[in-house]
Parts: sequence; structure tokens; C-alpha cells
Amino acid sequence: MRTVFWSGLCLAGALMVATAAPVDAAGPPAPPPVTGAIEPRAEPLKGEDGLYHQPWFVQSFLELKEDHAEATAKGRRFAVIFEQRGCIYCTKMHTEVLSQRYINDYVRENFSIVQLDLWGSREVTDFDGTRLIEKKLAERWGVLFTPTIVFFKEDVSGQAAKWGPPLEVARLPLGFGPATFIDLFAWIRGKVYETDPNFQRFHIARMGERDALKAAASPPKAKAD
Repeated sequence: MRTVFWSGLCLAGALMVATAAPVDAAGPPAPPPVTGAIEPRAEPLKGEDGLYHQPWFVQSFLELKEDHAEATAKGRRFAVIFEQRGCIYCTKMHTEVLSQRYINDYVRENFSIVQLDLWGSREVTDFDGTRLIEKKLAERWGVLFTPTIVFFKEDVSGQAAKWGPPLEVARLPLGFGPATFIDLFAWIRGKVYETDPNFQRFHIARMGERDALKAAASPPKAKAD
């Protein structure tokens, strides 16, 4: 069952989160720093399809179960992102969020991401073996907005006949700022959802750390005479 967290109009969307059963694995990696170097910028590439692309996005035959297995073998988490031509939130995600060096580095090093076109016609094989074109897969998964990032469980073995929500951990729809974006990736990568399915609690704690860092870096105010 999904739990939906509304972060307000200023965040332009919601986080849909499904708790996942714990899996046996080595201890989760340490979360990334709450802030980091923005420069040098990681500029995206704009393709002939009108979409922005990260050069490290997975290039594959779009066999999602195989792509997931390859990500796992590399020690990364697997996600699928839906975008579309002319999407202002997609553009902002690439040029204002993923362009920040510390965010791009963290996501690139810890996640394998397959990029799909909401209206695309490439054939994709879903986790249960069903073959359908990108736009039909989006309909099957109930993807309505772009960008939508679908994060999958670390272990999907023994679930050959399943697809969609039973295999998902969370979705990140529409346009979010850098802090929410990196915090959700950290929440997934660190498997924090196994002990606390409330992402907002994790996010608020990290925002508190950011505020503390800003306060510590600010020069003390001069006392008035």
C-alpha cells in the first residue's frame, strides 16, 4: 500500500511511498553530505528526441528485469524515469538539480537509471515479461506527470509474475528542489525506509542539518550600541 506525502504547492507534487520488506545485504552506505560542491557543473546533453539526457543513464535493450539485475550486480539501486519533450520540470531537474556536482556524482555512483519517453514508441519488457511500447508502459504503471522517477526494491527475486507497485519503493513526481531530490535518493540508497517509512521525518532532519551548517558559517551579528 502506498502512503502519499503532500509537501505543498511549492514542491509541485507528492511522494508516493511503499514500505518494502528488508533484504539481506551488507550494511547500507553512509548517506551523502547534506550539501556539497556545486561546481564544476554537470551539464546534460539534449538529444534529437527533445529530451535532456545524462551521459551515464543506462543504455540497454530495455529488458527491465535484466537492467535491475545488472544494477544489483554493480551494487547500485535501480530506477526508471519518465520524461517528455517540452517538460519544464524535466528541464529544471537536469539543468538546476542534477547539474549540481555533488548531486550528480552521488546519483551516478549509486543508481542505475533507465530513461523512458512518456510518449515514446520503443519496446520495453516489463518485469513480468510483458512487452509494450514506452507510452503503453506509462499507462500500465499509471504515470501521469513528468518527470516521474520510479524507485524499485533492492531484491525482486521470486516475484517473476509481478510488476508495478509490488516491486516499487517510492515515486518522485514533478519538480522538486535540490534538497528534497538528493534526500529521497539518500533515503532509498541507505534503505532508511526499512526502519522508518516516513520520508518526511528523514528530510526534516537533514534540513535541520543544513540550517545548522548555514548558521555556523554565518558571521556573528555586531551588537548595537
